[in-house]
Amino acid sequence: MVTYRCARRIDGIAESGIRKLFDAGGPDAVNLGIGQPDFDTPDHIKEAAIRAIREGKTGYTPNAGIPELRTAIADKLKRENGLSYGPDRILVSAGGSEALHLAMMALVNEGDRVLVPDPGFVSYAPLASIAGGRPIGLPFDDTLHLDVEAAKERMDGARILVLNSPSNPTGMVEPESTIRALVEYAQDRHVTVISDEVYEHFIYESRHVSAARFGEDVITINATSKTYAMTGWRIGYLAAPKEYIDACIKVHQYCQACATSIAQYAAVAAYTGDQSPVAAMREEYRARRDLFYDGLSALGYSFPRPEGAFYVFLPIERDRIQEAVAKGLLIVPGSAFGNNAPDYARLSYATSRENLRRALDRFGTL
Repeated sequence: MVTYRCARRIDGIAESGIRKLFDAGGPDAVNLGIGQPDFDTPDHIKEAAIRAIREGKTGYTPNAGIPELRTAIADKLKRENGLSYGPDRILVSAGGSEALHLAMMALVNEGDRVLVPDPGFVSYAPLASIAGGRPIGLPFDDTLHLDVEAAKERMDGARILVLNSPSNPTGMVEPESTIRALVEYAQDRHVTVISDEVYEHFIYESRHVSAARFGEDVITINATSKTYAMTGWRIGYLAAPKEYIDACIKVHQYCQACATSIAQYAAVAAYTGDQSPVAAMREEYRARRDLFYDGLSALGYSFPRPEGAFYVFLPIERDRIQEAVAKGLLIVPGSAFGNNAPDYARLSYATSRENLRRALDRFGTL
């Protein structure tokens, strides 16, 4: 009899609570579990990909990405974020998820403490564990913002601090004062900050502030996925000190070689072309947020109004989550995002207003 043996580093790594919902539910289900824009990729981006195919740009690219794309990203970071990165300090990855993986694998040693938001994006803690690190949760206050003093208390001796604003799953935007305080404190204690900024363009009342404005030992991670409705194109990037880029390329070149060539040329068009589709998506998400938040509030739910991304983090008991799923409402339990929010669920409003109204009707029957 054959014994199938897997590496111990995978022990305890659970299947993503989000990915389970991709194939879940029947034809009448309302899927609020998937953080995927329901918009199509803008035409000028698709045309750039088609043109790349016709021109035969279908081979391997440099490990770090095509020069045109790295230059476009550097220009974007200067123009939109006030950050000065040369193309040699940018690495194009297969989505933001690979960028996170590369950073963890290149920087984390066995047993290193990695501070992650809790609740936080489902990948942070598992990727830290796969890299050999020990993920440590950072709690939130009652407004669903990071507890700055609690984060500082955990900082000494840590290797990595992960920041994510706007936040997945809470939908909250950290103020500049919080980001500055945490980055400056981390730099004083030789803790590298990984700043996940994939939702930067979907902020509704305030403005986005990049962590790298306040320190040099910062890795900025972003992607085309949410901003340009390009989730399946799998293009992300890291912007970081050259030493980190060189280390990440060592991992990237053996596990991925390069991001898809066609998608890279499409991403050049995304960053250099018409930005009006991004503004249109933001305004539609704002309208959906208001519809959904106001509807849930009218049903008696009490929670902070989301400030960014396209998520509601709803306080709801675990047995009612099961009841919601039974009624065809596909939502992600708070336990999927860490240990600090068992009586919450993440609801995505990256779906149509019609679906959100259907969801509110079903919440009204719980």
